[in-house]
Amino acid sequence: MSVFDVLKERGYIAQLTHEDEIKELLEKERVTFYIGFDPTADSLHVGHFLQLMVMSHMQKAGHRPIALLGGGTAMVGDPTGKTDMRKMLSKETIDQNAECFKKQMQKFIDFSDDKAIMANNADWLLNLNYVEFLREIGVHFSVNRMLTAESVKQRLERGLTFLEFNYMLMQGYDFLELNRRYGCIMQLGGDDQWSNIIAGVELIRKKESKPAYGMTFTLLTTSEGKKMGKTEKGAVWLDPEKTSPYDFYQYWRNINDADVEKCLALLTFLPMDEVRRLGALKDKEINEAKKILAYEITKIVHGQEEAEKAKKAAEALFESGGNLENIPTSTIPKDFIGSKLVDILLEASIVPSKGEAKRLIQQGGLYVNDEKITDIDTIADDKMFKDGKILVRKGKKTYNQIVIK
Repeated sequence: MSVFDVLKERGYIAQLTHEDEIKELLEKERVTFYIGFDPTADSLHVGHFLQLMVMSHMQKAGHRPIALLGGGTAMVGDPTGKTDMRKMLSKETIDQNAECFKKQMQKFIDFSDDKAIMANNADWLLNLNYVEFLREIGVHFSVNRMLTAESVKQRLERGLTFLEFNYMLMQGYDFLELNRRYGCIMQLGGDDQWSNIIAGVELIRKKESKPAYGMTFTLLTTSEGKKMGKTEKGAVWLDPEKTSPYDFYQYWRNINDADVEKCLALLTFLPMDEVRRLGALKDKEINEAKKILAYEITKIVHGQEEAEKAKKAAEALFESGGNLENIPTSTIPKDFIGSKLVDILLEASIVPSKGEAKRLIQQGGLYVNDEKITDIDTIADDKMFKDGKILVRKGKKTYNQIVIK
């Protein structure tokens, strides 16, 4: 199976410019392609991880990735998906962030022996002559066409600075430079980058009279269309100092049932037959699929040793016979079995009021026996009280045990 078929089967591909040509190229030639990463923070997050997985699949198939660090574009800021202008970062901060990105990427991509390239667009963007850039590059961009780009349209009502309006030109120019320097003929990126990618493809075809291609992959979203990788504490980072391997594991362990198969396909290397088998599990059995998902992703990002530790720590809390000695425990009368969960939480003094319990549930921050509670009218029946006790978690780290007298 070609890598194109692999990417398609696993659900990565969203849009592409010349499908038949791209498919043939990826089957018959060694293609140099690139994905850009603007270093606006000191760590990659799970949204970047999906892009790194695509890179890894492509590299395993013999193609050559370019990981392009946006040391230049990060100084402008991509307006895509932003409601307001991004906070301006100093060059020193951007350079420091880029170094962090480099170290993290080397865990996923093999940069030895020209198997992959690490580049930084600061090398050609920061010293550009503005008038020369306008004459060479700006002349090929239609403002009318740029205004139809979704990333621009969404910002026009709120206000889009001329600084950000330039971003599409800069990204298009990146593709042209990488084509000239390394023979790069394809840009990959998230589906929200479609307009920017098209700009680069068309620029190369106009300037160099050469073929160039673009392909976008699906964004990492839930079945409800919300971006994944966000918690009440913020982003889910790949840096273990920012998101611990345990919290990272628990994030994937607690995703919605409807998202399990998609995440197994996009974020692990498990064979698709196994992905489909696990994704088809229902009710309590889907928890086994979630454990495999959490373990596999944690293993890729943090290594097998940390994945084992996270798994054992989770089992110690949630599995039968786990050590719960150090968890705060409340006791309630047996009469409360069959009551609403919010009443039980109040009786056990885990929440100060029913309103607080309902708010916690509505915001997705309450788990019972490792299951997310989504209904404020949930009844705590005999099944919920395993061996006469339930384990309650608020957020990611606050645990309480409730025991029947």
